[in-house]
Amino acid sequence: MDDSVRVGVDVGGTFTDVVVLGPDGLTTAKVPSTTPQHEGVVAGIEAACGTADIDPDDVDRFRHAMTVATNALLETDGAETALVTTAGFGDALAIGRQARPDLYDQSVARPDPLVPDARRYELDERTTPDGVEQPVDPDAVRDLADDIDADAVAVSLLHAYAHPENERRVAEILRGELEVPVSASHEVLGAFREYERTATTVADAFVTPVLSTYLGQLETEARELGLPEPRVMQSNGGIADIGTVRDTAVTTALSGPAAGVVGASAFEPDDADGLVTFDMGGTSSDVSLVRDGGVERTTDADVGDRPVRVPMVDVETVGAGGGSIAWVDSGGALRVGPESAGAEPGPACYGRGGSDPTVTDAALALGYLGPETTLGGDVALDVDAARDALADLAAEADLDGPLDAARGVYRVANATMTRTIRSVTAERGHDPRDFAIAAFGGAGPMHAAALADRLGVETVVVPRASGVLSALGLLAADERHDAVRTYRTTLDAADPEAVRGVLEDLEARVLDETAAPGAATVSFEADCRYVGQSHELGVRVEGVDREALADRFHAAHERAHGYRLDAAVELVTLRATATVDHELPALSHERGVDDDRRTRDVSFGGEFRETPVLSWDGLSPGATLAGPAIVAGGESTVVVPPGWSLAVDEWGTLRLEASQ
Repeated sequence: MDDSVRVGVDVGGTFTDVVVLGPDGLTTAKVPSTTPQHEGVVAGIEAACGTADIDPDDVDRFRHAMTVATNALLETDGAETALVTTAGFGDALAIGRQARPDLYDQSVARPDPLVPDARRYELDERTTPDGVEQPVDPDAVRDLADDIDADAVAVSLLHAYAHPENERRVAEILRGELEVPVSASHEVLGAFREYERTATTVADAFVTPVLSTYLGQLETEARELGLPEPRVMQSNGGIADIGTVRDTAVTTALSGPAAGVVGASAFEPDDADGLVTFDMGGTSSDVSLVRDGGVERTTDADVGDRPVRVPMVDVETVGAGGGSIAWVDSGGALRVGPESAGAEPGPACYGRGGSDPTVTDAALALGYLGPETTLGGDVALDVDAARDALADLAAEADLDGPLDAARGVYRVANATMTRTIRSVTAERGHDPRDFAIAAFGGAGPMHAAALADRLGVETVVVPRASGVLSALGLLAADERHDAVRTYRTTLDAADPEAVRGVLEDLEARVLDETAAPGAATVSFEADCRYVGQSHELGVRVEGVDREALADRFHAAHERAHGYRLDAAVELVTLRATATVDHELPALSHERGVDDDRRTRDVSFGGEFRETPVLSWDGLSPGATLAGPAIVAGGESTVVVPPGWSLAVDEWGTLRLEASQ
């Protein structure tokens, strides 16, 4: 029996989720998120530890996911950042790429660069892909440092991914001359494509002071509570220590969503091709794929419409959460999100001064939530306030009263989330009907069956700790570190010894970042493409066998695009990943005493039906029931519509099945 005590805390836009796993099992808590975030983290830990009768001094491991970097990028509320680059290339950040999200929309506005023109500095130096041709002048760097007035500096010189000598020297001098963090592109993203490398390095500099301040506050609070130093979830789905994430802050850009996908991956059923993970919180919904127990990752992500090319769990996010505000556009159409009521003042039904109608208000009016439901521990719901807000919306949208407005809000929100699920399945060549949906987050289990009906999905899995699954996922996450370096050559001309040398350098780098190098497993990937293509596919590297690598690329290309070419294959970028596996102890589920069996009227198919409301704690392993039903948990509510059935497994996981 493992007697250790582990704490996981995930900060969301509306609520902060906490799990405490100790000798007596799992204890959870959900409290409103705060500004600054660490205050809510502390309040949640104290609440969960109090319920579990555990002293924070007894906690052995503390893991954390937050939205500090995410919010800074989305709200452009980071540090005043300067950019140092090669002479003649200062505008690369503003020029970007010519691609537009809508080819024929001439009104598309690009987001402003995180570094304005006045804080972009150029240095006379020249590096080509073959080497340094003009060394940087140290005195010129020192003179430039005198002109820089910023809270952080990004350095991105031409071709520093291949030959970082000049960039390394510039960063070294600036770190000596300035008392601000300096991000160097060869350390943040040692890969080619000048704009993406520069944008990612700027993003790292932009969020570093904000993240560093937050982690300092959290460290202090943890120490005062007697907690161990927190370890932090990165966007790649792996845990790292505070020093590592401070050095590359941009790796936490999707910290919270990554934790949820990792947690959901443990619940992939054997009789499906994989899982669509559906995390609906208070502010947004996050969707990802899990196949063969593996989390899908990408290096081609945007955050706030700006490229961030570090490895990330491949998550699609849409502004549709429980707190998303319903409104009427200029054409009279009902819309939901992306603006959210957040935690303060929150939806109208929170009774905290909010008056805008939200998805949560609609759920309360339709009976999916009841007046007795409490959210975040102490947020009681006001049905009259919800109906008043929906009545105002109905008048504006010319709908027949608050219930008609509630049904409209629910349908529009579901349609938005359905499109997002299709974007990660059908639009990528996967049939969603072959997958199960893993629903979690405070609102995910309430909407999952309705989304499954729209998609033709027949199975929905709802883990016992679904309302705080991102926090639980932190306890299940492996330690993970990534390194990358562009090395361009055709496979036919590749020098095996040179390739092996790059892989060894990358291996040394990721092991150096690992807390226990002896326990780490290192894997390698190569980004390859056909000569003449502009984008790559990642394939596994085992040894340096050029023919085997080419075969794997041909197969990957055919799987992704439906065809292969009889053409030369180009090796573009090499990657290394060090992983230290971590297993979550099995979680048991024992039936508690359910003295609160009741019914309420719930809207299904446009009509209200008397529906049993059951306590999750009162369901025994092996229990089954036919819908309609509502299952109320501590942090989330599960809606089982008519035509669906429910079964409970030994871990307390609910499996919803559509009738054949």
